[in-house]
Amino acid sequence: MNGRVRKHLIRFSRTQIGTTSYINLVQEAELGLNLDISHEKSRLNEILAEISEHEYRAGRPILSSLIKVKGSKGQGDQFFKLCERLGLGEWRTLKQDEDFLPKLRQECRDFWQNDLNYKEFS
Repeated sequence: MNGRVRKHLIRFSRTQIGTTSYINLVQEAELGLNLDISHEKSRLNEILAEISEHEYRAGRPILSSLIKVKGSKGQGDQFFKLCERLGLGEWRTLKQDEDFLPKLRQECRDFWQNDLNYKEFS
């Protein structure tokens, strides 16, 4: 499932503008998860965290930055806590930084729209 989510987000960053939602990710990547069930939503969050940690440690952008959490300005606390674990700063400060999330999203697009990066790392 991690591979399917990663490939979908890479493809999304190459072809779409803006963000995607949890529900769109589940549907478009055909994950078969029901986000109304708390443990299934938690599983998706775990998958996104695993992918993000792997990508970041490999020197690539954080793909989960492309997901917008419904009812929030962009991301939930768990995303910012993940960024804190990755050493990007204190999560509350990151959450308040208006430029932080757009910068991460642009880094994703720039990296994955580069054909050499796409061929080598996708």
